[in-house]
Amino acid sequence: MVRSSCGEATPGMWRREAGTAMRRASALPEETAAPFAIVAGFHVPPVPTEWAPHAHAMHELVWVRGGTLTSRVGDRVFTVFEGCGLWMPAGVVHGGRATAGAKFHDAFFAPDRTPFAFGEPKAIEMTPLLQSLLTHLSRGDLDTEARARAESVVFDVIQPSERQVALRLPGDTRIDAIAEALLDDPGDSRSLEEWARSLGISDRTITRAFRHTTGLTFARWRQMLRVHRALTLLSDGFDVMTVSDTLGYAQPSSFIAAFRRVMGTTPGAFFDTAAGDPGDVRNPVSGVQGS
Repeated sequence: MVRSSCGEATPGMWRREAGTAMRRASALPEETAAPFAIVAGFHVPPVPTEWAPHAHAMHELVWVRGGTLTSRVGDRVFTVFEGCGLWMPAGVVHGGRATAGAKFHDAFFAPDRTPFAFGEPKAIEMTPLLQSLLTHLSRGDLDTEARARAESVVFDVIQPSERQVALRLPGDTRIDAIAEALLDDPGDSRSLEEWARSLGISDRTITRAFRHTTGLTFARWRQMLRVHRALTLLSDGFDVMTVSDTLGYAQPSSFIAAFRRVMGTTPGAFFDTAAGDPGDVRNPVSGVQGS
């Protein structure tokens, strides 16, 4: 059985995996990006990798293939999975953590040349066309006209995802211990009444605090948290039975039902749809197989 508690606990994030590499933000591309509106690239971290909180002077779009990325922005935790990207507006402080072997893509957008504005972090639908365009823009041999054409199409096709997968953390000293314990071990199945006794407060206080800070009941918030964690575990290749057990469900059918309530479909159907396998779609820009 796989447990999340295999490394050091970090406030407001999942427990850090053993062997995680700590990184500062990558060197900003601003100095080399002057001729371009979009600068794109990718790398594959060989071990779980965490980036300390930082901000960029440019907008950033990140997405992954073959793994997941978790990003903490203020009181929200975003989970980035295959088929979905995360837009980070310029100047927004954020930290991140990628699973080992995930193909981590990023694209930086010059704010003064981007003809739209998302005022807050936002999940982006990473269609095969958008991925192909950004892969095309990561090439170093594009002439100015070819790059300008590709950039203009990116601006036309980039759209927010229907699934804005963000978990809001309470940020309330009365119940923060609950949030941290569940981030550390999403399988913790203590009831509302047990938490109330442990913290020396009433279950009504906990209920009101969760509703006020997250807009959700305690049970619904824990369900959301577990689905966030499930996205990472399933992306890492763990089967539904293992994930169900890790997350504290009595049986896989209960986990599948909870996943469906949050994501609108079963885990298997969700990942079949999300992956989409853009590698099988001929790149409409460069005429080569997509990465």
